[in-house]
Amino acid sequence: MDNAPSASLSLPKVIFGTSGLGNLYQAVPYPEKKEIVRQCILHSAGKPVFDSAGKYGAGLSLEVLGACLAELDIHPEDILISNKLGWLRTELSGPEPSFEKGVWVDIKHDAVQKISYQGILECFEQGNALLGKYSAQLVSVHDPDEYLATASSKGHEDELYQDILDAYIALAELKKKGKVLAVGVGSKDWKVIRRIAADVPLDWVMIANSLTVLSHPQELLDFIALLASQNVRVINSAVFNGGFLTGSDYFNYQLADPDSASGRLLYDWRDRFYKLCLQYNIQPAEACVDFGLHIPGVESIAMNTTRPEKVQVNIAMANQQIPEAFWKAMQEEGLINSYR
Repeated sequence: MDNAPSASLSLPKVIFGTSGLGNLYQAVPYPEKKEIVRQCILHSAGKPVFDSAGKYGAGLSLEVLGACLAELDIHPEDILISNKLGWLRTELSGPEPSFEKGVWVDIKHDAVQKISYQGILECFEQGNALLGKYSAQLVSVHDPDEYLATASSKGHEDELYQDILDAYIALAELKKKGKVLAVGVGSKDWKVIRRIAADVPLDWVMIANSLTVLSHPQELLDFIALLASQNVRVINSAVFNGGFLTGSDYFNYQLADPDSASGRLLYDWRDRFYKLCLQYNIQPAEACVDFGLHIPGVESIAMNTTRPEKVQVNIAMANQQIPEAFWKAMQEEGLINSYR
């Protein structure tokens, strides 16, 4: 495999997540989706980067993104598209998809996880077909943590991990042939990213749900610093813990139960966080973005929206500075592990 990180890879502060284009939690009308994409193009500082995946609405996100870009007459060279590979669109055989039930709304297909040398190439080709005149330049293996979690034994887990390594052989070949610009990984379990990074040369990593104002273990912070020292770009995604930190009842894409012990801890933390934000006249989303983006080694933050008017707001949040006194108070209240 090519061991040199892509020197030409330059990422903006804000990367535009597209799970909303795939009907995450709600079905957004197509004209609004097109306006979301238009706003991203309009307000991006530099070349816009869109992050998508075959998992998002079973390919609907990729399909809609390609259609919107084409209707807006955006030249393929004027944008970068990230496609996190590993989920292949299939026919829908039941009333709802078989993956992540209750998360995707009004989608017409199902998806299955296919991580292997050939499987990842199938996902790459299907993704580009769904994008139409566009193609993904940033590619990765998506949800390797979920794939490994299906193991029935240690031996089975070893086989599944070899599938992941084989998938990266395929991605390295795509990069060597010039079909993609950079190879990365997208995972909710950062320890799986660490395992892969030890075995595979990566250009970038996307850490989801793991690195937030609520959760930021020192071991993870040390790993991010190591990646940065190796010129591996770090993208922090889902800094709102799937929407929970900004008011949703979904924590990391699972409905939180306020009557459970773990649920009570989550809601109690959020209540205290909101109280402190109110005291300092800070929006919770602003605090989440500021914390998630300014961790040493983090280059970009990925944010998704289902409302066109929020695009410019999200970009503005990434350029806003939160008073130091607020972070000191967060540490004193025991709401963050360490003061930056």
